[in-house]
Amino acid sequence: MTGVDEKSLGYRLQAARQAAGLTQQQLCQKAGLSYSTLAKIERGAIKAPSIFTISQIAGVLGTSLDELAGAPGNANAQPAAKKRSKSGVRFVFFDINGCLVRFFQRAFTRLAEETGAPADIIETTFWHYNDAVCKGEMSVADFNKVLAQRLKVPQLDWQAHYLAAIDPIPEMHELVHWAAEHYQIGLLSNTMPGFIEVMRQKGLIPNINYAAIVDSSQVGSIKPEKHIYQAAQTAAQCSAEEILLVDDTRTNVMAAERLGWHVIWFDDYRPAELSKRIRVALEPAE
Repeated sequence: MTGVDEKSLGYRLQAARQAAGLTQQQLCQKAGLSYSTLAKIERGAIKAPSIFTISQIAGVLGTSLDELAGAPGNANAQPAAKKRSKSGVRFVFFDINGCLVRFFQRAFTRLAEETGAPADIIETTFWHYNDAVCKGEMSVADFNKVLAQRLKVPQLDWQAHYLAAIDPIPEMHELVHWAAEHYQIGLLSNTMPGFIEVMRQKGLIPNINYAAIVDSSQVGSIKPEKHIYQAAQTAAQCSAEEILLVDDTRTNVMAAERLGWHVIWFDDYRPAELSKRIRVALEPAE
């Protein structure tokens, strides 16, 4: 497809797939594509993808080639903002770990208890490979193999341990639902492949119709790298000063602020206080 911005095509395709309630694997099966091909198209890594391939995808998603390509009248384009805050915010991105769910460190303790391996070996191995998995450079299956080898166990399922270790933060789930009534809402997360979809299905994060989901493993970049913020801004279809990021990591917040975003640092030890502060910051303009 000549004359098409591959990055924008990827974001529109991802949004259409998520709106259809399909995982990447499910779309691949229905469209007869390989997982790697679809993942690369969604990342914008394939220059001038085949019209035939995009037409196949459009057919499965119940949309048109023109709509995915961004022609005028695109049904998958971001709708107009519902409201604008007094500070000019139209779009709110929420981080997941530490914002919508309490973090997963206790998974390390459980693994230590189950395997008898020292906790420091578990954490060291995890953090050594975590960035590569969250960038999509290493599969979860390969990560499981490496971690199992280091812990000297036959097999290991990190996703299962992660899901068992996290707890939703009720105040933030309520806030997300409230914010979605007034603003465009998205997720911006450093995460391993497939985790967001499973968390939505299990109700660990609000399963609402997000205007954009920026998954580091699909973008190929993690916060605080500049590229993932640029990808998020493109997906939001807003200018920098119209975006608010809520994140629990100061380096991530500062990186967004340097790009001109509004930011709020979230502390999951004070969820009620911080959720109220976010509501105040999102007070709609008259």
